[in-house]
Amino acid sequence: NSCVIRHITKTKSPAYKYGSHNTSHSCCQCVSPSYSSSHSAKYLATGASFRHLAFSFRMGRSTVASIIKHMIKILWNMLQPLHMPEPTTATFLNVSADFMKVWNFPNCIGAVDGKHVKVIAPQHSGSMYFNYKHYFSIVLQGVCDANYKLLVIDVGGYGKQSDGGTFQSSNLYKRIHQNKLNVPNPDSLPGTNVRAPYVFIADEAYPLMPNLLKPYNRRNRSLEHINFNQRLSRARKTIECTFGIMYAKWRLLSKAIETTEKTADDIIKAICILHNTILDREGFQRHLTLVTDAVPRDQMFELPRGRQLGEGQRVRDIFCNYVNFFPISYETA
Repeated sequence: NSCVIRHITKTKSPAYKYGSHNTSHSCCQCVSPSYSSSHSAKYLATGASFRHLAFSFRMGRSTVASIIKHMIKILWNMLQPLHMPEPTTATFLNVSADFMKVWNFPNCIGAVDGKHVKVIAPQHSGSMYFNYKHYFSIVLQGVCDANYKLLVIDVGGYGKQSDGGTFQSSNLYKRIHQNKLNVPNPDSLPGTNVRAPYVFIADEAYPLMPNLLKPYNRRNRSLEHINFNQRLSRARKTIECTFGIMYAKWRLLSKAIETTEKTADDIIKAICILHNTILDREGFQRHLTLVTDAVPRDQMFELPRGRQLGEGQRVRDIFCNYVNFFPISYETA
């Protein structure tokens, strides 16, 4: 991560000027940017406790905690405009072209999934952050492109909501549902004159929507439905791989984050933006991609009803017909 640290310290941004922040972070002002970046990178990469880092760097625990808390905010504010800007219509069109080229899935503008990130029980939170797996967590919702880069994230869902609508209570759901993500207008599926909307793809735990596709139910499936599910699952695993890469590189995600819930949100956002920064600067090697076990699933989201569900089924059937008309070989794909 040394090259990324150099990139951070060389980036010209007002957010990196310690003097521009309030004086409560005066302890940070006597520490060089590169040193602060090193502290933060080691914390995120190793998951070492503040006490351990304080001993390693010969600084007080509260000083180390303050530096890291300050630095992770700077990382997001400075790097987000460069490495996770608001997706434009042109961005989504490029993403769709990549999904078709790499994963043979048409009109796809991102794969969606959620991840529970462990935290120490927040004070006075009761059971709000206690999830169905019996630990406290904050939920990260993410959308990635065909090459494991995060396009949009939503951090801060309560772990408790795993049974009742984490996705539908998120800003990400509202932006997808209300079409506020610069999604391109419907277009012809490649090689046909059949028009279809641009869609996000997800697994069976998500709601079926006109612009969010999920697999067909496992019961009463036809061969055509099975073929569609295989093609969708193949493309959707990009988001599982994205989380797998992040967990392998940033070991803090494998431990319970020992901060307030607000700082934990900032830490998760910092890791997401560092993930994108590394991909942008170093690229990726698909054959080295870490495919981890699937994220533990339950029925996380309530299903939509009525007109929206009916339109979602109609759109999914269009994609199902396309997939079966243009089959691929999974041995060579």
